[in-house]
Amino acid sequence: MTTAAQPSPAPAPPRPIALITGVGRSIGIGAGIARRLAASGWDVAFTYWTPYDRRMEWGAEPGAAASIAQELAEAGARTAAIEADLTDPDAPARVFDEAEQRLGGPVTALVLSHAESVYSGLLDTTVEAFDRHFAVNSRASWLLIREYGLRFRGEPGTATGRIVALTSDHTVGNLPYGASKGALDRITLAAAHELAHLGVTANVVNPGPVDTGWMSDDLREALVRGTPLGRLGTPRDTAHLVDFLCSPEGQWINGQLLKSNGGAAA
Repeated sequence: MTTAAQPSPAPAPPRPIALITGVGRSIGIGAGIARRLAASGWDVAFTYWTPYDRRMEWGAEPGAAASIAQELAEAGARTAAIEADLTDPDAPARVFDEAEQRLGGPVTALVLSHAESVYSGLLDTTVEAFDRHFAVNSRASWLLIREYGLRFRGEPGTATGRIVALTSDHTVGNLPYGASKGALDRITLAAAHELAHLGVTANVVNPGPVDTGWMSDDLREALVRGTPLGRLGTPRDTAHLVDFLCSPEGQWINGQLLKSNGGAAA
């Protein structure tokens, strides 16, 4: 008696590729998003820029990019960690080139979580700082979205492409950051209409106050008091919303500025 050969299992479909900017620290929002998308079946390319972290009060985290990449690989994702100075207008094209070459396919989801953020107000912001904020938060975001739009090839009649940008409504005492994030909002919301024919949705997420090492004890306590749920946001909170927006179930949400802040008072 012979036994019929069992059919070989069908190969798993390729994982879609997400490109996430601003994944420089393991406790950051960008890293939280990368972990969530990797767990949801995405391969992940991410950018980081160590000199920025080095000059901020929290300092650079040695080996962070390699450590995050290892975590994502353990979750089943192919990864590409790309160091990129987003003040360079040629950087976005190079980032896409490297992501595509190293992961072997086109980027399906673009998540913008990078930022230049140095506290200063109307009277003490320098021209150099103002220009650097707009170069990173606004111009680089536009160039990344433009590069994505030039390269994306979706299936006609389907909404498979995703753009999600992280923003902030902070302006008082933080003028260049808030102003440049306001420009980012408009760029991203324009993409919801101008890239619709490609099957791309574009949304902005305001995660509210998330403590990733930059808050003082007094600020942390004040923000907790102003939040109905009695706690601060976490990178995981933001990541869950981004994950949903990038999923097939999130395709009908488009051209929106969404707050994910636990009801924190403005």
